[in-house]
Amino acid sequence: MKASRWFSCARSLAALGLTLHLLAESPSNRAWPQFRGPQAGGVDDSEALPISWDVESGTNIRWQTPIPGLAHASPIIWGDRVYLTTAVKPGKSELKVGLYGDIDSVNETEPQQWRLLALDRLTGSVVWNVLGHESIPRVKRHTKATHCNSTPATDGKRIVALFGSEGLFCFDTAGKLVWKKDLGPMDAGYFDVPSAQWGFAGSPVIHDGRVIVQCDVQKGSFLAVFDVSDGRELWRTPRRDVPSWSSPALCTEGGRTQIVVNGWHHAGGYDATNGKELWRLDGGGDIPVRTPIVANGLIYLTSAHGKVRPMRAIRPTASGNITPENPGTTNSAIAWAHARQGNYMQTPLALGDALYGCLDLGVLTCFDAKTGAIRYSERLSRNGEGFTASPVTDGRHLYFASEVGRVYVVPAGPTFSVVSTNSMNETCMASPAISGGTLFFRTREKLVAIGKR
Repeated sequence: MKASRWFSCARSLAALGLTLHLLAESPSNRAWPQFRGPQAGGVDDSEALPISWDVESGTNIRWQTPIPGLAHASPIIWGDRVYLTTAVKPGKSELKVGLYGDIDSVNETEPQQWRLLALDRLTGSVVWNVLGHESIPRVKRHTKATHCNSTPATDGKRIVALFGSEGLFCFDTAGKLVWKKDLGPMDAGYFDVPSAQWGFAGSPVIHDGRVIVQCDVQKGSFLAVFDVSDGRELWRTPRRDVPSWSSPALCTEGGRTQIVVNGWHHAGGYDATNGKELWRLDGGGDIPVRTPIVANGLIYLTSAHGKVRPMRAIRPTASGNITPENPGTTNSAIAWAHARQGNYMQTPLALGDALYGCLDLGVLTCFDAKTGAIRYSERLSRNGEGFTASPVTDGRHLYFASEVGRVYVVPAGPTFSVVSTNSMNETCMASPAISGGTLFFRTREKLVAIGKR
């Protein structure tokens, strides 16, 4: 081969390599734009994540950045930015974790600052930290909750943050406030004891230039859609159900796009264009927390607390009232169901032909995602710790964080084992994010980036 031809081929290969690198590094390939990432699925299988790390020694720790305030909102990612919300007040806020049933509230009467931060994804440095709102909280919070539980969402141009009772706020990528909406007091407390206020936790979703918000509260519940550019309300559908901590999900199956919501008396689907009810489902756990997920051509719904805790797979073509005789019964709209295998705190995770659901007690159940058959049901830990954060996966392993900050790594597949346990050395209530082969954990006081170094 002549030298000139060899150099020409080399230049072409180099250009191709650069192009592939840029494609791999494009913002859309690194996006984790909402709670639990795309479609709330919790999956990014583009790169393998470490299965072990050490926060103290720095092994497989890319960076650690202190974060002010107290919040359970998860990080979201677009391009080279990580966005995070928090609520800041003077002194250290009380937080009580663990397996307990108290319905107590924390009444904080001092002003709080709801803030949005942008961090550099590669270094962890704070790019900007802006004030969104400052006031005395309009609603009390639960002893295990915060005044900033809702995860923000982004479309790469705007970041939308739901600061609970303080309102819905939209910022640009420079941190400038674009618009805000007062949605009224968001009291998602205990339906049976209205004086027990617990705060709010539903997260917004951005889809097709619209912001979707589910607000199931003590009074005046609704599902609404707003224009992401200016905050105009496009439609609002009233709901009648108990307060919920769930977030809405999008499902585009069967020739229609619907918004799916969880609930006790009214889980269901709504037409995404106009808010018209498509189907509804009554019965389940009486404190709905977990977000619906869509995979394998099915909608997975679960809730727990009270007399039953169903895990169900709904067909997206469901129509009308699909409520069965009992929570474990199927019909033409319900592909499979278990009356006593549902989750309370954690959103399940679908990977391939498996569905994983974990109880707040740490019992992990693996279902056949298409038939509902149980492949295993095993305990992650016998340390008596609670599990609130929802799991995520790189397609090879699943990551479950306990409230005390121990992360249990479980291989994907039909056989159960715990291949490693890693301590974050802090309370961990927020669900992690994944991007670019890095796992981002929000602990009580830090954001930690975990990846091979």
